[in-house]
Amino acid sequence: MTRMDIDTSSLDEYLDEQRLDGYAVYAASDDSTQRYLSGFNAPDPFLTVYTPEGTAILTSGLEYGRATKEAGAETVERTSDYDYESLREAHDSATARNKLHATFLRATDAEAVAVPETFPVGSADGLREEGITIAVDDEGVVNDIRAVKTEEEIENVREATLANEKSMQACEDLIDAAEVRNGVLSHEDEPLTSEQVKTEIEITLLEHGCALDETIVACGVDAADPHDRGSGPLEAGQPIIVDIFPRDKETGYHSDMTRTFVKGQANDTISEWYDLTAEAKRAAFSELEAGATGEEVHAAACEVYERAGYPTLRQDPATETGFIHSTGHGIGLDVHEAPSLSPRGGELKAGQIVTIEPGLYDPEHGGVRIEDIAVVTEDGYENFTEYPEELEL
Repeated sequence: MTRMDIDTSSLDEYLDEQRLDGYAVYAASDDSTQRYLSGFNAPDPFLTVYTPEGTAILTSGLEYGRATKEAGAETVERTSDYDYESLREAHDSATARNKLHATFLRATDAEAVAVPETFPVGSADGLREEGITIAVDDEGVVNDIRAVKTEEEIENVREATLANEKSMQACEDLIDAAEVRNGVLSHEDEPLTSEQVKTEIEITLLEHGCALDETIVACGVDAADPHDRGSGPLEAGQPIIVDIFPRDKETGYHSDMTRTFVKGQANDTISEWYDLTAEAKRAAFSELEAGATGEEVHAAACEVYERAGYPTLRQDPATETGFIHSTGHGIGLDVHEAPSLSPRGGELKAGQIVTIEPGLYDPEHGGVRIEDIAVVTEDGYENFTEYPEELEL
C-alpha cells in the first residue's frame, strides 16, 4: 500500500483549518497509524511526517535500504544524513533525538504538526523545546480516513478471512472428532483442552501466512464472559465459543470470526439462544448499508433479543447478563477500529469493514456468539464470511 492509494483530502483540510504543516508519527510499525501513513514495516521506532506535498520518513541506516524499496513514502532519509552521531556526542540520547527530529521536520517544511494521541509525551515536549509546534489530533482524523478501506485493503482483509476459515475448520474438526468420556472431550486418550485447540488454530494460521497473539476457545461458564480466553478441558453438552482474530503477517490486516459449538446435544436454553443470535445477526445485516448508522444496526440486533425477553445494554446499561456488548466494530490494521456498531455508532460509509457479532451470556448457562465480517457498500454489504453455522457436532 502506498500513500497514493489513500484519499487524504480530509487530512489536508484538517491541517489547513488548524494552520498546521503536516502530520507526524514517531513509532514502530506495530502502531497502525505509523504503518498506514508510512507504508513501511519496521520493528523499531522511526519518524514519519505527512504533508499535502508528500510523505517523508526518517529511519536508521539499518532500515534505510529496505525502506527505500518498500516504504510508501516519497522521501526516505537516514539519520546519518543529519549528522546524528555528532548530536549524540554532544547531547544525551533524548536531546540528540529531539534535535534530529526537529531538523528533519524543518527540512520537510513541517514546523507545526499534528500528532496522534499515542505520540510519546517525551518526544512531544522535546520537539516543543526545539521550536516545533505540536498539536494533538483529538478529532481522530487519520482514524476516520483509515476506516474507509481502499480496494487493496479490502482484498487484504478478504485474504485474511480465507485463512481464518481454514483455522476455524481445523478447530471444528478437532472438536468433532473428539470422543466423550465422563462428560469431557477426549483426544488421543487425553482430555481435549482449550489450549490444545488454540494451538491447532495457531498452527493452521501460520501455514496460511497469518498469526495471532491470542484467541478465544471458551467453554461453559467461561463462555459467559465475552472476552474470557478459555482454559482447561472442554465439556460435552456445553457451549464452546471460538473467536479467532488473526493478522496477515505480510500485509498486517486482520480478520475476525466467531462460531459457537456444542459437542453432542445442546440443552433447550442454548438452542434457543443460538437461534435468537442467528436471527439477531440477520436483523443487523438487514440494516447494514452506506448511510445507515452504527446505532441503527445495533438497535436491530437488540430488538430481536428484547422481544424475546432478554436484557440488553441498550435497555439496561447495568445488566450483566443477556446481550452485553456492541453489535460490532471496524477492522483493518487493528482488530478493533472505527466505525462502531453501538449506541454511539455514527453514519456508515461504503468501504468500511465491520464485524456483526451479537451474543447472549449468563454464567448459569454459558454463552453464545456468532460473528461474520463484511464490507459496507452503497446499497448493502458484501459478507466475506462463508463459513457455515452449525451448533451441534
